[in-house]
Amino acid sequence: MSTDFTPLRSVLYMPSSNERALEKAKSIACDGLILDLEDAVAPDAKAAAREAACAAAASGEYGRRTLTIRVNAIGTEWHDADLRAAAQAGPDAVVVPKVDSAEEVGRLVDALEKGGAPDHTTLWAMIETPVAVLDALSVARASERLTAFVIGTNDLVKELYAEHVPGRAPILPSLHQILLAGRAAGIAVLDGVYNDVKNADGFLAECEQGRQMGFDGKTLIHPGQVDGANAAFAPSSQAVDEARGLIAAFEDGQGSGVVTYNGRMVEALHVESARRTLSIHDAIQALG
Repeated sequence: MSTDFTPLRSVLYMPSSNERALEKAKSIACDGLILDLEDAVAPDAKAAAREAACAAAASGEYGRRTLTIRVNAIGTEWHDADLRAAAQAGPDAVVVPKVDSAEEVGRLVDALEKGGAPDHTTLWAMIETPVAVLDALSVARASERLTAFVIGTNDLVKELYAEHVPGRAPILPSLHQILLAGRAAGIAVLDGVYNDVKNADGFLAECEQGRQMGFDGKTLIHPGQVDGANAAFAPSSQAVDEARGLIAAFEDGQGSGVVTYNGRMVEALHVESARRTLSIHDAIQALG
């Protein structure tokens, strides 16, 4: 089974202005890090945070974690300098807030390439406005360098004049639309953050909801959320056993008409889902 799948179960925001946080991030068992230059950094600390994030990205000291840098939004006074510096640092991806159109994706990709970004540095677009949700498919298909959507649920709730409630009913249509666009384009889709770090039950419930909906993982705001996300977005042992049994039954029964497993009819689409489950499981196991 191929293990070229990259797990993104837990992607943790870390403020790049905090030297201790950047050091601690080297030992946190998250699948990915977003070294933040935006919301978590005060205006007078932006330049120093940029330098620290780029040094961290170029250091090679973060192991197998997917390491990304979130720049300030398009149109801000820091955006251009952030993007140039991030391109030169060569992280796994550059995360850009409030990407609203395919045209913006094109300009961002051009800027990364002109800034000298290596081929492995991709673009992650944050989808967090109504226009971005409505145009999500064109955004997702705008460039092969765009490899992930990150949903900004806090901004989306604000823009919709909605409320944060358990179950997220006010934004479920938007989440589904973003997922549909991401799947149609073949890119990863990461769920938004859960704000109440003291409410473990609420966080785990939202992780379970995100997994059931089909997200690849969840963005996080506290290291204490990592273990819960890792568990929620990994196939359970039962799911792995089920996938192996289903695949074996299908392969044994090919050419004999209808194939069943545990009393259920098995078709090619079920086998495809089972193989994806095993691919995710194998990739996680390979992390050690």
